[in-house]
Amino acid sequence: MSRIGRKPVALAAGVTLQIQDGRAVVTGAKGTLSYTLPLGIEVEQEGSEIKVTRQNDEQQTRAFHGLVRALLQSMVQGVSKGFEKRLEIIGVGYRAQASGSKLNLSLGFSHPVELTAPQGITIKMDETEKNILIISGIDKQVVGEFAANVRKLRKPEPYKGKGIRYVGERVVRKAGKAAAAK
Repeated sequence: MSRIGRKPVALAAGVTLQIQDGRAVVTGAKGTLSYTLPLGIEVEQEGSEIKVTRQNDEQQTRAFHGLVRALLQSMVQGVSKGFEKRLEIIGVGYRAQASGSKLNLSLGFSHPVELTAPQGITIKMDETEKNILIISGIDKQVVGEFAANVRKLRKPEPYKGKGIRYVGERVVRKAGKAAAAK
């Protein structure tokens, strides 16, 4: 049996779960998320815990067992606390400006790059530190995907370390050209 799937999901205070027509709908203070349950997986609420069970031991059903539990855990955490990714922009002349759901980036290209955030995602610049971009929202997958798309525009390069990286990400630096010895 799935080790992850066996663990119950604790419902945070103020979070409710509704199961209707094969959909799990989690509602909390920050919003509502829903997920269509795969065939063979059942979700029940017992008090302040969610239990995920499977109907059979087929390989596909076993694979979905832990997945559904992990997704429900992320949904509960998202509607109660939310998720956040922090990106650090390093480089001379590299700048970001957030206004509403638009993000304007100057990354050394001949043109500025403008991105529009998906619905439910908020973008802001950190007031205390320069060039720190904060991407937050309730859906873990959407937050992570948008942060990865922003990082992909100018990945950190190994020689000078310039580019967009996650805060705390370690970039392995390479030595440049060595002077030829004669």
